[in-house]
Amino acid sequence: MQIEIGQHLINRLKEINIDTIFGVPGDYNMPLLDIIEDDPETTWGNNANELNASYAADGYARIRGAGAVITTFGVGELSAVNGLAGSYSEMLPVIHIVGTPSTKSQQSKAMLHHTLGDGDFDVFYRMSEMISCASTHLQRNNAIAEIDRVIQQAVLNKRTGYIGIPIDLIHATVECAEITPLKLTIPKNPAQTQEIALKVVIDAISKAEHPVIMVDGCVLRHGVTESVQEFVTRSGFPTYVAPMGKGAVDETLDSYRGCYSGNITLEGISEEIKKADLVIEIGSIKSDFNTGNFSYDIDSSKTITLHSFATIVFMAEYSKVSLVEFLPLLTAALPKEPRTFNLGPRTKPLPIQEGTEITQNYLWNKVPEFMDENAIICAETGTSEFASFNMSAPKGATFITQFLWGSIGFTVGAALGAAMAARKRRVYLFVGDGSFQLTAQEVSVYLHHGITPVIFLLNNDGYLIEKLIHGPHRAYNNFQMWQYSKALDFFGAHLERNIKEGCSTVGFEGKVETRDQFESAMKEVQASPDKIHFLELIMPRFDAPRELELLVATSENR
Repeated sequence: MQIEIGQHLINRLKEINIDTIFGVPGDYNMPLLDIIEDDPETTWGNNANELNASYAADGYARIRGAGAVITTFGVGELSAVNGLAGSYSEMLPVIHIVGTPSTKSQQSKAMLHHTLGDGDFDVFYRMSEMISCASTHLQRNNAIAEIDRVIQQAVLNKRTGYIGIPIDLIHATVECAEITPLKLTIPKNPAQTQEIALKVVIDAISKAEHPVIMVDGCVLRHGVTESVQEFVTRSGFPTYVAPMGKGAVDETLDSYRGCYSGNITLEGISEEIKKADLVIEIGSIKSDFNTGNFSYDIDSSKTITLHSFATIVFMAEYSKVSLVEFLPLLTAALPKEPRTFNLGPRTKPLPIQEGTEITQNYLWNKVPEFMDENAIICAETGTSEFASFNMSAPKGATFITQFLWGSIGFTVGAALGAAMAARKRRVYLFVGDGSFQLTAQEVSVYLHHGITPVIFLLNNDGYLIEKLIHGPHRAYNNFQMWQYSKALDFFGAHLERNIKEGCSTVGFEGKVETRDQFESAMKEVQASPDKIHFLELIMPRFDAPRELELLVATSENR
C-alpha cells in the first residue's frame, strides 16, 4: 500500500488519543499543518509561542496520556526545549515534531535561514536527543518505521520523543506493508519472580499491625489510578499521597489521611507515619520538593516499594516486576473484607483565621467550597504549588503541578492543554503575578479556542518564593506592575470580530481585594461554568503558605 509520510504521522498521533496538536507555524512545517487543518478529527493549537505550546502539550499529556507539539527548524524547536525537558523530567510522552529544510538543501549543506550557517543540519536534533527517549530525523526509506518506533518508545517509557521531518517528505508517498496498530503493550512481568514477590509481600502485609499506603506521581504517569483505588479500598489501609501524587487517590475515601512530604507535613500526619510498621509505596519519586528537601523519615527496612520497573521489599529487589501488572494481583490476594483502623479525624490545615484580607490561609481553605467535581487544578510553581497539596480536593480532581522541573509560567500553557484535552471538565488555574508575566500571551489562545477556565492571578507584588529563599528586599525579585484584571480585554475578548469567530464568553473579570469580594465573585463563577473568569487576587506581599516557609527554611540556596 501507499501512504504520505506526513499523513501517517498524523494518523499515529490520533491513534494514541491525540486530537489537538500544539505549536507555531514556520516555513518548514506548514505543509504538515495543512494536513492537520484539513482533518476534521484534529485541531491545531495555534499557540502564541513555542515555549507555551510545549507547556500546553505537557498539560494535554497529563490528561490524555500523550501530547504533541510541532515547531520549525532551529529557532522554533529551541524555543520549545525548556518545556520538553520538563516533560522528559516529569515522565510525560510528548512527541516533538520539527519541520526541517528539504533533503536537497541538507545534502548540499546550504547556508539557510534558521541554521548556524555551518551546514550542520543535525545539530539541533543532537541537542534534543539528550532530552528524548527516542529520536529520529526522517529519511524517505525509513520514515514509516521510524515514526512508529519513536512514538511507541515515548508512550511505553513515558518520556519525550523527537521526530524531524524534512519539508519535502511531508507529502512524499512511500510504499509500505499493511499498517498494523502500534505496539503499546508493556512486557509481561517474569512469572516466577512475580510469584515469589507476591508471596513475600502478602506475608509482610499479614504480619503488619500498622500498615500504610503512600501513593506518588508514577501512579498518574502509568495510568493505574483505578488499580490503586481498588487496592486502597480492598485493604482499608490508611492512605497518603506525596505532593506529586496529589489527585491519584479519591480524598472522599474514609481511609484517605492526607499528604506526606517529610518535614513540611502536617504534624498529625507525620505522627501517623511514624507509627507505621509497614509502608507500601506505590510509584514513588524521591525528588527534593516531593520529599520536603529529602526529609522523608521512612525506614527502608519496613518499606515495600512498587515501581514501574521493579518491586522492592525491604531492600530486596524483584527486577522487572512492574506495579502495572503486580498491583491487581496483590489486591486480589488480600482478604475480601478490608481492615479497619481507628485513627480519629483526619488532620487538617490550620482553619481560616480572622481578617478581611485574602491571605494564603484564607484562600486555600475557602476556594474548595466553590469548585466543581472532576475539576482540573493547575497550581503554579511557588506559593500555589505548595499550598495546593494540603487543600481539600473535590471528588475526581486532577492536579497539574511541576514539582520536579519547576519552570515558572508552566501552568498558563498547561491549563490550555488540559482544557483542550477535557472540554467537559472545569479548569482552575492558580498562577502568581511573576509567573504569569512569562507566559501571559497564552490567555489569548484560551479565548481563541473558546475554552472557559477560572483564572486566579495571585498578586503579591513580586517573586515571593525567590524572596523567601534569598534577597527579600532586592530589586531583582520585583518587576513592573501590570493591570492584570484587564488581561482578557487586552487580549481581545470583547472585540466584535473575535466574538463572531467563537471567542470565549467573559464572566467575572476584575480585581478582588477582600474576602467578601472574593466570595461574591466566586458565586458568579459557580453560576457561569460556560464563561471564562479572571480574578486578580490582591494578597499580602510576604504572606506565604506554611508548607513553602518550612521548605525554604532548609534550602541549600539561601
